[in-house]
Amino acid sequence: MALWWFMVLVSFFLLGRGEDKECDNFSDVDFHEAFIGTNLYVRLLLYTRANLDCGYELPHHNFTKVPLFHVTRPTTFVIHGYRPTGAPPIWINHITQLLAEQADMNVLVVDWNRGAANFNYFTAVANTRHTAANITAFIHRMTEEGACLDSIHLIGVSLGAHVAGFIGAMLGGRVGRITGLDPAGPMFAGVPPEERLDPTDAQFVDVLHTDMNSFGLRGVNGHIDFYANGGLDQPGCPKTIFAGKSYFVCDHQRSVFLYLCSLNRTCHLTAYPCSSYTDFINGQCMQCEAFYPASCPVLGNANVHRNTTANIQMGYDLSQWRDKLLKLGQTKVYFSTTAEPPYRKTSYIVDTVTWNQYLRWGVVILRLHSGKNVTETRIDHKLLQFEKHTSMRLLAQFDEDLYPVQKISFRIVTGNVIGPRYKIRLLRITITPLDLPERPPMCRYDLIMEENAEVTFKPLLCDESHL
Repeated sequence: MALWWFMVLVSFFLLGRGEDKECDNFSDVDFHEAFIGTNLYVRLLLYTRANLDCGYELPHHNFTKVPLFHVTRPTTFVIHGYRPTGAPPIWINHITQLLAEQADMNVLVVDWNRGAANFNYFTAVANTRHTAANITAFIHRMTEEGACLDSIHLIGVSLGAHVAGFIGAMLGGRVGRITGLDPAGPMFAGVPPEERLDPTDAQFVDVLHTDMNSFGLRGVNGHIDFYANGGLDQPGCPKTIFAGKSYFVCDHQRSVFLYLCSLNRTCHLTAYPCSSYTDFINGQCMQCEAFYPASCPVLGNANVHRNTTANIQMGYDLSQWRDKLLKLGQTKVYFSTTAEPPYRKTSYIVDTVTWNQYLRWGVVILRLHSGKNVTETRIDHKLLQFEKHTSMRLLAQFDEDLYPVQKISFRIVTGNVIGPRYKIRLLRITITPLDLPERPPMCRYDLIMEENAEVTFKPLLCDESHL
C-alpha cells in the first residue's frame, strides 16, 4: 500500500502538479450559454488507477509526454450525449472509477459539452460528426504510437452512442467494442445504418435500450441488444409531466444507472433471447439453448450462482461471449427490473394444469410468504384462459426474493361480481425458480378453488410421477 501511494505521488510530481494545482474537471456550461448556444470544443479528460479522483486534460498531440497515459494499455472512451442545460452529467465520476476497477486501463472522458450544450437539439446533432472526427484523429495518433484498435472500447450515452458509431465507422469498424446506452432516437429514427450506430461500427457492438418510446432509438442496433422492461417505460419513473424534469429524463437515464450497477457487481440481471417483450412476459422465452454451453446473458457479476459454465455481463468482460454472439448475428434479449438498485426481480415459472368444467377467463395474483414477510405479483398483462385439461405456463416476477417460501397464496380473478362463483380445479401447480437452479421447484396437486377467492397452501416437494 505504501508503494502504491508513493507511485501516485511520483506521478503527480512528474505531471508538474503543485499542491495548489486544481484538477481538470468536466466543463460546466452555465444556463445562459446553453440558451444562446455553444461552439464545439472537444476535451479529453484522463483517469487511471493513479488519478481516479483527479482528471487530467490530455493534449491531443503531445500526449506521449504525459506519464500517466500509456497507449499500449486498453483505453475506454466515455462519450456523453445532449446537455440542454449545460450541467455536467451526474454519473461521470462514478463511471470513471468503476471502469478503472475493471482493469488497468486509460479512461478518457470525451467532454464535448461545448457543442452538446444547446437549447437547439439540431445543433448538437450536427456536432456529433465533428466530435467523432476529432476523436478519430486522436485515435489515429494513438495507433501511430503503438496503440491497438482491438483494445479500444467506446461507451456512448444517447447522442454519444452515435458519436461512438461514427468514430467506429471512420476507423473501418476495427475498434474492439462499442457500447451504446439508450442511443438517441430523435433525428436518428428511420435513417440508414451509416447515419447512426450499427453493428458494422466495431468488432462487437452491445446496446441497452430503456426509452424507445421517447428519447431512445427503436429497433436493433448492435450484435446484442438488451431491452430493459421491453426497452420502454421503466419502473419507478414518473408517468405524468407534473413530475418536472424527471418525467423527461428518468427512463432515458436508467440505461446509465443499469450499466453502473453492472459494473459495480451489485446487479445480476439475466436477459433472455426472444422475438418480443410480449413473448418474454408470456413465459415463452425461458430457454437458452442458443448460448449453450453458456447461460443466458447476464448484466452484472460474471461469478454468479449458475449451473452453467459462463455468463455474459454488460460490464467490461465479454471475452467468453463475443464469438458466440457474432455467429448468432443480431440478438435481442429481454429482462425486467425493479425501480431501485440492485434492480433485480426474482422470477419463477408457474406451470398449471386445470380441470374445471366451465371455461373461465381471468388474471392471476400470486403471493409468496416467508415468516411475516409477503411479496406479491399480478400476472395481468392479458386475460388467461382456464378450461378443462389445459396446460399453461406463466412467468411470475417478484420485487423481493423471499426464501424459504413457507406458504403460497393463489387467486384467479375473473371479474365475476354477480351470480354464482364457479369452481376451478388445478390438477397441478408447479412453481420453479428461474434464475436460482439450486432451489428446488415447489408443487401442489389437485387444488380446488373458487374464482376470485384466494387459496393458501404449503408447497410440497415435487413428485416426478405427477410431472
